[in-house]
Amino acid sequence: MDMKEEDAWEFAKMHAQVVQPSKTSLNPYYLGLKIFEDIEKRWNREKIFEVREIETDQSFLRNYLTKELVDEMDLYVYKKVGNQWQIVEKDWEKVRDEMVNRMTNGGIPVLYVDDGDYNRSGELLIRHAFESAELDIPYLERTLPHFYTLWGKTVNLETIIDGKKILFSYNGEKVQRKYL
Repeated sequence: MDMKEEDAWEFAKMHAQVVQPSKTSLNPYYLGLKIFEDIEKRWNREKIFEVREIETDQSFLRNYLTKELVDEMDLYVYKKVGNQWQIVEKDWEKVRDEMVNRMTNGGIPVLYVDDGDYNRSGELLIRHAFESAELDIPYLERTLPHFYTLWGKTVNLETIIDGKKILFSYNGEKVQRKYL
């Protein structure tokens, strides 16, 4: 780039701040930089421009985040178990897939109304479009009463937990769970 020396220094300083790794979370800019550096090492600079032009964020991760990069960056999947956060997966493909899934729909689960007269009693049935990411159960149980307030009758939400279909229901008094 054609810029003055003081502008180049300012740009370099800002760039370094954006792409530096974080000790507390994954910096997506740092991850992208590491993947692009790996692409250049394995192919060439032309490949970088090709990838940049044709890949989405999701396909970029799916196609170019390698086992070596996952190991080098010590990436893993974690979740809250009880009151503590724990590493639950270190397999590189599962780590990669979890990262892609979190990017899909901005990490927000897709819910849709399946039936407005569920059980032929005016109950609402909502289904979770499960794509390998489970819902946050405590959050779900705090949210169902709000659906009930809007609907005015029992609200049911079907999802998958630990590989099993489960129906959460709120009848105005308490949340119940039933495996299907």
